[in-house]
Amino acid sequence: MKNLINWIVGNFERIYIFILFLISFLIVAYLFPGEGNFRYEFQKGQPWLHEDLVAPFDFAIYKLDDDLFSERDEVNKNFKPYFDYNEQIGTQKVDEFKKEFEKKWELYLLNKKEAKNDPVLKKNLVRYNADSVHILYNLTNKLIESIYKNGILEFEEDYEYENQAPFAIEVIKDKVAHEIEYSKAFTLKSAYTFMVNSLNEHKIEGHLNHSIEFIESLHLNKFIEPNLFYNKETSEKVKNEELNSISLTSGIVHEGERIIYKGEVVDEDRFRILESLKMSYLSSLQITANRSLLIFGRLIIVFFVFLIMYLFLLRFRSNVLNSRRKAFFILLMIVSTIAVSSVVHDIGELNIYIIPFVILPLLINTFYDSRLAIFTHIVTILIVGFFAPNPFEFILLQFIAGIVAIIGLKKIQKRAHFLNSALLAVLSYFFIYFGVSIYQEGNINSIEWINFAWFAGNGVLLLLSYPLVYVFERIFKFLSDITLLELADTNQKLLRQLAEKAPGTFQHSMQVANLAEEVVRDIGGNPLLVRTGALYHDIGKLHNPHFFTENQISGINPHDELGYSESAEIIINHVIIGEEMARKAKLPEQIIDFIVTHHGTTKTQYFYRLYKKENPDDQEIDSKFSYPGPKPFSKETAVLMMADSLEAASRSLKIYTEQTLNELTSNIIDNQMKEKQFDNADITLHEIAEAKRIFLAKLQNIYHARIEYPKEN
Repeated sequence: MKNLINWIVGNFERIYIFILFLISFLIVAYLFPGEGNFRYEFQKGQPWLHEDLVAPFDFAIYKLDDDLFSERDEVNKNFKPYFDYNEQIGTQKVDEFKKEFEKKWELYLLNKKEAKNDPVLKKNLVRYNADSVHILYNLTNKLIESIYKNGILEFEEDYEYENQAPFAIEVIKDKVAHEIEYSKAFTLKSAYTFMVNSLNEHKIEGHLNHSIEFIESLHLNKFIEPNLFYNKETSEKVKNEELNSISLTSGIVHEGERIIYKGEVVDEDRFRILESLKMSYLSSLQITANRSLLIFGRLIIVFFVFLIMYLFLLRFRSNVLNSRRKAFFILLMIVSTIAVSSVVHDIGELNIYIIPFVILPLLINTFYDSRLAIFTHIVTILIVGFFAPNPFEFILLQFIAGIVAIIGLKKIQKRAHFLNSALLAVLSYFFIYFGVSIYQEGNINSIEWINFAWFAGNGVLLLLSYPLVYVFERIFKFLSDITLLELADTNQKLLRQLAEKAPGTFQHSMQVANLAEEVVRDIGGNPLLVRTGALYHDIGKLHNPHFFTENQISGINPHDELGYSESAEIIINHVIIGEEMARKAKLPEQIIDFIVTHHGTTKTQYFYRLYKKENPDDQEIDSKFSYPGPKPFSKETAVLMMADSLEAASRSLKIYTEQTLNELTSNIIDNQMKEKQFDNADITLHEIAEAKRIFLAKLQNIYHARIEYPKEN
């Protein structure tokens, strides 16, 4: 039992990584589409690449979506909406017109009688011909009756026609529907216009003019009111019955019947038959398939995808497997992307192209590198391809969009960079999808233009996911270039204090940053990281700035009053104090690494040699004059150690020539290698040699070193 516990403790990191992969594997296997897939791939307008295909069973030939849409559209166009006829309204309005006329006529006769004794009233009174008025009354009465007989439509929000009105409508009278032409029914406006125009036709008879004015004074629009009311319930019921009666099939293929020959072009008819076979096959698969075999196949696919991912990390990115949070982040990104795809697939109403898959490689590239980002992207879309209706098209689109976004944008350092990446991804989707569509269809009209809207939505979501950089940075303690740029701003509090209280150290840090950045940019690594680390590596000197030569302006050296070991302790403490200040300021761990490693486990050589000369028998001399470490453990921290030592030592040279600078560079870096300071860093001898060359060139530029010409005899 004790041995087992010891083994678990000793292999805890490996066990943790194994459990992470196992859990991720199980989640993805569970989310994997439950149904099987059709084994044949085919495209309209392209040759059939498989063997001759015969029908394995009887199946119906389903109509294509476009055909069904056309038939449904035809039903909608020719559908006759239902209206309820209200007979009482017409009768009521005819009676109202009669009463209004009689009331108005009686008033006219009364005024006419009074006008005999009233000269003013007699002068202003309009005379009407009784016979003409009654003729027009009868005419108007018949017009109103005729209008209500045909019907006046009432339009509501429930009933609206698009493009053109229906040819006919169904009018329900006494629970029986009668078809009438739509043009014969009136609207409120057309009914009034019809009545007025009919009356105006009689104006040609002069003696009727005043009589028409009398009729019009009755305000005829008051007697026009809808009596045909849209019956939403019946209309929708009948329309749905007609739509549901549309047959989904247009024929049948019998078992053993040849469907297509190898090499034969998949034309419109063959494409329809193949799509029907695919639908029938998938439908029958859910009933007849061996569920155990489907699950087993699913497990095999997911297992090998994760195995490939693990082997890639083991071979090329072992640092990810050695870090729990890094491995967890990678697997979280993969599983989350697949989970979102599964949800969209199950919902059905959303298109899978709305998911911003490019965010995965962009985030991984931000915190790691492009190679890992692209490989992870490929692994993820290979699995998600099983959720897509057209796997080949989906994988091609996502692969190219991801590659373009990564190649077009090495690192995200500003919001504008994220905008550029989103724009590149969307443009890639547009062009590749357009190319694939016209290649498959051979016709621009057959392109599903709605997908371009999904691609645009994808780009919007990609932009909205920008804050995820900050979220993951805080959760997983990553360090993005965005944060590095913020930290490298010399207006940051610690750097501003360094410039004010220790100006010599600040200038030294700036020079070290320039040297280290140039080397890392050439040999590989993160130039922005090493530059930022260099700016902060000596912040511990803020504690006692005058004890460091670069800050001693007056020529007074406080070390003259101290013993060698005391001076060494003050010098060494700038690393310890620097770490404390950095943690108090909540600087990222990656920046603190530069502070604690920039001297490694080297010694304060000046005080060490003087002390050793006076105390040759002291057994604890090494511990008194050695920095606590640790040694540099990355390429960037190793380069910073070289740059820091070279920049400081170069200030002590009396003569600046190519030879003296070359000797200085070689001696310092060779001594660091001799002391095994770079053993824990992932830097090669070739890269160290290249670093020497770049340091020498940069120092020559700084000090304007020139070749010494031999003197003439």
